[in-house]
Amino acid sequence: MFELDLRSRVPIYEQLVEKIKELIINKVLKPDEQLPAVRVLASELTINPNTIQKAYRELEHRGYIYSIPGKGSFVRPAVPENNTARLQTLENELSRIVSEMLYLGLPPQNIITRIKKLLSKDEGGKMDD
Repeated sequence: MFELDLRSRVPIYEQLVEKIKELIINKVLKPDEQLPAVRVLASELTINPNTIQKAYRELEHRGYIYSIPGKGSFVRPAVPENNTARLQTLENELSRIVSEMLYLGLPPQNIITRIKKLLSKDEGGKMDD
């Protein structure tokens, strides 16, 4: 389920956070779906359970998962009202990316076309203009 690069300079827990986040964003892990138990995942990945626990805490702090004592960790359903700060961060990142694309010579219309193409993938090919 997860592939980690043990030689990377990126800490293992951060790699794990990014992998799980990616699975949630790409809807591989569904809302309210239970994540693997810390010990089970640590055994599968042959890493320290504390590393898994740290990744789960970080994901919970960022609002991607929630924990139920004695039950485990679960994927948190998206709640648009509670994401204002994160959406602002992503908008700033998108602005930086668009600025870089413009700098590299991509015309604005091509950027819009690329964004529409990405959106159509997420919506099963449906798009409103």
